Amino acid sequence: MHLTAEHRIAILLHDGLTDSSGKTGLAMLRYSPAAIVAVIDRQYANQSIPKLTGIQRNAPIVASVEEALKYQPNILVIGIAPSGGALPPAWMQEIKQAISAGLSVVNGLHNPMNQEPELTALLSQDQWIWDIRQEPPGLTVGSGKARSLSCRRVLTVGVDMSVGKMSTNLELHKASLKRGLRSKVIATGQTNLMLGDDGVALDAVRVDFASGAVEKMIMRYGSDHDILYIEGQGSLLNPASTATLPLIRGTQPTHLILAHQAGQTHIRNLPEFVIPPLTKVIHLYETVAAAGGIFDPVKIVGIALNTSSLKEERALEAIKQTTLDTKLPCTDVIRFGTDLLLDAILN
Repeated sequence: MHLTAEHRIAILLHDGLTDSSGKTGLAMLRYSPAAIVAVIDRQYANQSIPKLTGIQRNAPIVASVEEALKYQPNILVIGIAPSGGALPPAWMQEIKQAISAGLSVVNGLHNPMNQEPELTALLSQDQWIWDIRQEPPGLTVGSGKARSLSCRRVLTVGVDMSVGKMSTNLELHKASLKRGLRSKVIATGQTNLMLGDDGVALDAVRVDFASGAVEKMIMRYGSDHDILYIEGQGSLLNPASTATLPLIRGTQPTHLILAHQAGQTHIRNLPEFVIPPLTKVIHLYETVAAAGGIFDPVKIVGIALNTSSLKEERALEAIKQTTLDTKLPCTDVIRFGTDLLLDAILN
C-alpha cells in the first residue's frame, strides 16, 4: 500500500508545523506526490505554510477535521508524533470523525489503530487503516551478503536523531535521477514509506532480524540499480537509538553521509551527553562500519549540515567552518543543493 497522486490528503498536524514532533507531516508537505488539500493545526489555522515552514505548498491550514472536510479529502494522515506516542483524547475524537465521514487513515505511530475496535467499527467496506509500523513476514538474520553487490550503497548516518537524514537521502536521489543514474531510495521509517518508497519500518522489527530485514531490501534492488540511498535512522551517539548499527550491517555501505544540526552541542533533550568534535564522530562511524577490518572499509564522504535555524549568512559561515574542521565537502541540501555531496559519492 502506498499513497499516490490520485489521493486527496488531510494531514493531522496539531501543534507540529513548527515543532520536531511534526516532522512526518512536514516531510509529507515537502515531498509527497499526493494532493494535500488541508493541514489540520489548531495553533496556526488560516496562516501560510510557506511563511511558517519555507515549504512551497499552498494547502490551507484549518483548526479541525470538521473544517478540513470541506476540501474533500479521502485520506487522513497522522503527521505528528506527540511526546509519549499516544494521541490526546480530543485528537482521537477527530480521527473517529474523519472515519465516520468516509476517510481512510494512514498511521505512522507505534500504537496500531487497526486493532482499536472503536475505530474499526466505523469503517465502511471501501475504507482502511494503514498501520505503517509493522514487521514484514519471512525475515531472517543478516549475513553480510550485500557486500557482493556492485552498486553504490549510500547510508546517511546522524550525529543525533531528527537532523535531516531522510531529506538528505531524498534530495540526493532526485539529483542522481537528473544525472541519469538508476537510483533507488530504500525507506526504513514510516514517513518515507508514506511517500511511496519501498522498504521496511525498521523500528517495528525485532532486533535479531533488523539487519536481515535491511539486507533483504538491499538484495531485492541492488542488482538493478547504480546507486541505492538507504534512509538512516537514529544515531550511534544517542542512548535511545538502536537502529543505526543494523542499518550499517545490513547495507554493507560503500559510502556514508553524516547529517548534523548546525550549532547543536549535545544530544537533544539530554544535555549531559555532549557531542564530540565532528572529526571524532566521523572516526567512530568509519571504525564501527569496518569493525576492525572484518567488513570493507567505508568512509564518510560528506557532511549534510542542517542550517534551518540560521539565517543564510550564518548558514554559509557554518558550512565553511564545518568544511575546514572536517576537510570534507559540506552543504545544506535543502538550501544549497546536493552537487557537492553527489560528486563526492560518484568520485
